[in-house]
Amino acid sequence: MRTLQPIKLAKQLFPIMLGTAIYAFGIHYFIIPNELTEGGVTGISIVLNYAFGVPLSVSTLLLNIPLFVIGWRLLGPKGMWLTGFGTLSLTLFLYIMERVLHMGFIVPFGGEDDLFLAALYAGVTLGTGLGIVFRFGGTTGGADILARIVNRTKGWSIGQFFLYFDAIVIAASLLYISMERVLYTLVVVFVAAKMIDVIQQGEYAARAFTIISEKTQEISVQIMKELDRGVTLIPARGGFTGQAKEMLYCVVYRHETRRLERIVRQADPRAFIIVSEVQDVLGEGFKSEES
Repeated sequence: MRTLQPIKLAKQLFPIMLGTAIYAFGIHYFIIPNELTEGGVTGISIVLNYAFGVPLSVSTLLLNIPLFVIGWRLLGPKGMWLTGFGTLSLTLFLYIMERVLHMGFIVPFGGEDDLFLAALYAGVTLGTGLGIVFRFGGTTGGADILARIVNRTKGWSIGQFFLYFDAIVIAASLLYISMERVLYTLVVVFVAAKMIDVIQQGEYAARAFTIISEKTQEISVQIMKELDRGVTLIPARGGFTGQAKEMLYCVVYRHETRRLERIVRQADPRAFIIVSEVQDVLGEGFKSEES
């Protein structure tokens, strides 16, 4: 079993390296040439680059070192090593991109005539890179460490912290870039956030069905037969009539949604159906915890 550990570790670390490589490419190929910016600590590094010419690889590493030390002390070593690996990997690929561009091997994308296109591509690239990193349990350090510290010490939600922190960083960039570029940066942030969701959910994006019907037994049999999905029957009672009922609960992939709806409607056209988005599913027929 021990021989499997290096393989399992490599399956986690390699995607994190791939994600940081894509992210670093997006920063140097789309963001910097078009004088856009980003949120988080990366955004601070970009502002320092615009203001003082500090290389992103240098400022990213220097800003993250104290944050990593504080995080290690306050949050403990559990999970921090992946954050450290992601930070070092990002720093490495930022440096590689700096060298590659300096030697002229790649010509940056200058979309002066169509900044919206540049912002769109930047958002897709950055979101894809970060989505891969997050999906495999890594982070790129920076604001993620701060968010976890503030969450533990002040009780702020992580999402709330990111919103405020990114807003401050992007607002500060107005000192060095125009309002027009800041507005295009908001396009980058929005598209990147959507791409992160898509990459993280990926093939495991699913929907949960809660079905109230007089024919739950018949419906459950057809679901197991046609979709090969498990179902759960939950005892319930009508609030108005007081009549005993059964609710059927089932989770399927998105592409199976229409088939499930058809099964229910064929069995009971008057069935009451509640459909909920599911971010992730662990268990038989979906994703195992070890994957």
